[in-house]
Amino acid sequence: MTDYTKLLDAETWAFIEKTNSYYPPDTVDCTIAERRAIYDRMCRRFHAGDPEEVTAETTAIDAGDRQIPIRVYRHAAPESDALVLYFHGGGFILGDLESHDDVCAELCGRTGYEVVSVDYRLAPEHIHPAAFDDALAAFEWAIRRDERPVLLAGDSAGGNLAAAVSHATRGHQRRPTGQVLIYPVLGGNTRKGSRIEHAEAPMLTMRDILFYQEIQTGGADVVGDITYAPLADADFAYLPPTVVVSAECDPLSSDGRDYCERIAADGGKCVWFNEEGLVHGYLRARNSVGRARTSFTRIVEAVKTLGQGEWLY
Repeated sequence: MTDYTKLLDAETWAFIEKTNSYYPPDTVDCTIAERRAIYDRMCRRFHAGDPEEVTAETTAIDAGDRQIPIRVYRHAAPESDALVLYFHGGGFILGDLESHDDVCAELCGRTGYEVVSVDYRLAPEHIHPAAFDDALAAFEWAIRRDERPVLLAGDSAGGNLAAAVSHATRGHQRRPTGQVLIYPVLGGNTRKGSRIEHAEAPMLTMRDILFYQEIQTGGADVVGDITYAPLADADFAYLPPTVVVSAECDPLSSDGRDYCERIAADGGKCVWFNEEGLVHGYLRARNSVGRARTSFTRIVEAVKTLGQGEWLY
């Protein structure tokens, strides 16, 4: 059994305890509505504020039969012409424009790029592939909008959506200029690697993952569906340059490793960072935990360089 007292430092434990005080592990027995209320309250407590140089506008994408809410973050003095589509985490059942508001605002503030946060539909009201359909529609909206390079980014479930869009758009005339996936869930092997070694990790367990998957799919058979599990794809060629940032103490860390290995084996550009001593959800700790702060800087640099069409790894 993994001894997390040796892997996690005092700052990380303090972050875990603070998180648990707002979102206790026993919420597994709550209804979806109760979970959302608790999660939203937690996100408000962790909100770090928005940089003064960043403005935000909430609007929507017209996707024909539906409106997809988005929030557009703009820098007062943009440094470069790029657009970042950001997909939030939350297990496909939690999260919205508010839950990752400060993350997107800070990403805009530190890169100078326009950042568009996408409020995709959630399960169980809208099961798979609703979230993927919204993510793809957001990308198609972005490339119709203007000629700027479009970078995909997201954490956890949002990392899954970014990767799924990258796989789905390889045949497009305009493709993503890159993707930055933060502790993403990609449909990895449940019988080996981190999903065994870190099955009972703080912040996210395999029980949690299986619960989210059941709700996301409505119990449907999704074996081989790459819009659900990008690692199920047989072809990893022609994907955009990819930076994957995982947490060491997370059942999903092997997903990031395996994904990068598949891209590299098919001749693509990919780098995997497995952040030592960090746990799932550490973006909320970027202002209180040294390791998380360093990792967020790495994420910002990856977004900035990929948006400029550069590969520094």
